[in-house]
Amino acid sequence: MIQALPSPAAVLDRDCEQRSENGFLDNVQGSPGHRIVLFRGGRALVRDGGLAFLDPAEAAGHLPPGTVTVYLGKTIGVIHSTLPAGTDIVLKVLADDAGDLPWVPGGTFFSGFRDVGEALADADTAIFVEAQAVANWHMSHRFCPRCGAPTIPEHAGWMRRCTADGSEHFPRTDPAAIVAVVGADDRILLASNFAWEANRYSTVAGFVEAGESAEQGAVREIAEEVGVHLHTTHYLGSQAWPFPRSFMLGFVAYTDDIAAVPDGTEVREARWFSRNELQAAVLSGEAIISSRVSIARALIEHWYGGTILEPGDVADKSITDPAGTGAAPSGHATSGGRE
Repeated sequence: MIQALPSPAAVLDRDCEQRSENGFLDNVQGSPGHRIVLFRGGRALVRDGGLAFLDPAEAAGHLPPGTVTVYLGKTIGVIHSTLPAGTDIVLKVLADDAGDLPWVPGGTFFSGFRDVGEALADADTAIFVEAQAVANWHMSHRFCPRCGAPTIPEHAGWMRRCTADGSEHFPRTDPAAIVAVVGADDRILLASNFAWEANRYSTVAGFVEAGESAEQGAVREIAEEVGVHLHTTHYLGSQAWPFPRSFMLGFVAYTDDIAAVPDGTEVREARWFSRNELQAAVLSGEAIISSRVSIARALIEHWYGGTILEPGDVADKSITDPAGTGAAPSGHATSGGRE
C-alpha cells in the first residue's frame, strides 16, 4: 500500500460564508484584537524568524491609499505565542509605489517566502502561503478580463467586481502534476531544468491541461519532458504553491524504461539515482535538490524513506538514514505537503 504524504491541519478558519456579508470586514477591523499581516511587492513583513503580526494600532493612520485589505481567517487554537485562539488575521497589501514606511516597527523587514520558508513554523508557513496567493491575485487582476475596466475588492477581499459590467472574479488556482518517477530497479529519476544552476535536480512537474485528469497530465508531462513512459501512478498529496497560483498534485509513478531523454527545451539533464548515490551526491555538493519546504522534496524523501542529509546538518539519532551512509542525520523532518 502506498502511504500518503502527511497533510498539516488548517490553522485558520476562513469564515467563507460570513466574509461575504455586508459589514463583516468593517466589524473585524473595528476590533482591537485583530492582527495585521503586511505585504509589499510579493514580500511579507517578518521578524524573529516568523511573520510580524502587527497590532492595528501600529498601522493606524499609516496605510496609504490603494492598500488592499483581505480577511485571511480566525486562528484555530493557539498557533503562535502572540496570537490567542480566535484571533482574526487581516492582510494588508501595499502598492509597490507606497513609498517609505518609517512607521514599520523596528526589527522587522520584508522578505519573500523562498528566503525564509525553511525557518518558519508550520502555522506561519500556512498563513504566508495563503497571503502570498491572494496578494498575487489582487495585484494581477486590477482590471476586468472581459472589458478592461477597473475592478474593486469585495467579499472581504475574496472577490473583485468589475466597475463597468458588474461581473464577479475570484482567485484562480492552477493545478499542476508533480511526479517522483521510480524505475524498475527502484532508482529515482530527477531532472535539471535550464532555469536552474547545472547541478540542481528535482522531480518533474507540469500544468494539467483543459479536459485532462491529473493522472493524465502526469503521464503526458513525464513523456514530454524526460521521454519516460509510466505504467502506474499513485496520488500522494498536494500543496498550495503561490508562484504565481499553482496547486501541486503530488504523485509517485513507476516505469520500466531505463533510458531518459531530456526534451532540451525545459530539461537539461535527466539522471537516475539510487538512494546511496543521491545521498552521497547531496552531501558532496555534486547535486542540490529541492528545499525542505517543497512538495518536491517531500516526494523525493517519501521514495528515500527518510530525511536526506545536507552538508552542515546536525546529528540527530531520531532521523533515519535508510541509505546506510553513516552520515550525521538532519534535524529537519520530511516536509510533507508543505511548499
